[in-house]
Amino acid sequence: MAETYIGGFHAVIAALEDGERKPREILLSDTRKDQRAQRMLEIAAKAKVTVRNVGRDTLDLYAPGLKHQGVLAAIEAAGVVGEDVLDVPATADRMILALDGVQDPHNLGACLRSAEAVGVSAIIIPKDRAVGLTPAVRMAAAGSAERVPVVAVTNLTRTLEKLKGLGYWITGLAGEAEESIYDIDFTGPLVLVMGGEAEGLRRLTAETCDRLARIPMVGRIESLNVSVAAAVCLYEAFRQRS
Repeated sequence: MAETYIGGFHAVIAALEDGERKPREILLSDTRKDQRAQRMLEIAAKAKVTVRNVGRDTLDLYAPGLKHQGVLAAIEAAGVVGEDVLDVPATADRMILALDGVQDPHNLGACLRSAEAVGVSAIIIPKDRAVGLTPAVRMAAAGSAERVPVVAVTNLTRTLEKLKGLGYWITGLAGEAEESIYDIDFTGPLVLVMGGEAEGLRRLTAETCDRLARIPMVGRIESLNVSVAAAVCLYEAFRQRS
């Protein structure tokens, strides 16, 4: 499997504490002598992972453009998985998050973190016009990108139709929806569909959903950031399913 570098103390520590796939090595800036670096060193020692002190320019060379905070971890890259991972019975415990064109890596990373926290089975993203599993996404995900299956699909609406055929209920988030997320039954096999940052749900995607729901708001703001909205919806589903 190919190797990649993830950066940032949250992401690196999460990788060190992962029981299945630990980093091959850690690269730490020789200028980091603070408490965060010390804690990371202690966790790495317990995990028996080598830490190599290097100059900051070396870190920039390994991960150009990444805000790595002075630390990188070399890990096996968990890439996107094939659509066959979705070909499983739609049991009541399965919940899938579909993102219709999220382009900001920090938003996708944050969605991954929320998805892992509530036990989402997989995240679906389009292959085109959407961000993939970039180093910036992995950093923002703080380890969740290595633990939640990400499925990149050619045609999102066709995939949603397929999941409907398997027994899933498809719920899309849309500001114009009549029903609130607090009026929706999120139990049972569920696909929650969130739109992209600029346009929200595309028309065909919205038409494919079994139902649409909105997050009630009393302020003058028109919409929430997609990662915040995803977290709100995922935790309402988690509350009901618990």
